[in-house]
Amino acid sequence: MLKNAVKLSHFYLENFIKDGAFAVDATCGNGGDTLFLAELVGENGIVFGFDIQKEAIQNTRLRLENAKLSDRVQLFLDGHENMEHYLDSQLVDAVVFNLGYLPKGDHSLHTKPKTTISAIDTALKHLKKEGIVAVSIYHGGDSGFEERDAVLSFLKTLDKHIYNVIIHQYTNKPNNPPILAIICHND
Repeated sequence: MLKNAVKLSHFYLENFIKDGAFAVDATCGNGGDTLFLAELVGENGIVFGFDIQKEAIQNTRLRLENAKLSDRVQLFLDGHENMEHYLDSQLVDAVVFNLGYLPKGDHSLHTKPKTTISAIDTALKHLKKEGIVAVSIYHGGDSGFEERDAVLSFLKTLDKHIYNVIIHQYTNKPNNPPILAIICHND
């Protein structure tokens, strides 16, 4: 059930997102999280999805069409650091990040510390009270160590009176397994 960071993030998200919610997939990738969010928000909710790669947006769109959930999702070919331009003053119930590169994609195109931290900061500014941000941090191999360190350092600076930050690490798995950071607005 909780065999990886994504499954663990879904466990949390299921408990925070209800019918009619507004959720954001900040890194669509191949659309797995976008589809999951679209199912959770129900007919009355909305999901915004962001990715900088056309292939990722196409893969996500196809996955949503096959599940007949396209009407609940707006996709944007843009970086997650620009989500503020699309959210305006709206508040969100949940934001999901999967850092790293597009699975089976070009490894030279991956999330970067500066834009990721900017996007997480934006997500927190738009998070409703009792909302959640889930960040799966893929690191190791050819990318991610710098981003992992920067994101974890940034999360330590968050005001403890406003946010609870929980870090999940698989300590018995080899090869730098993903780290899950859960940020809850506790006001």
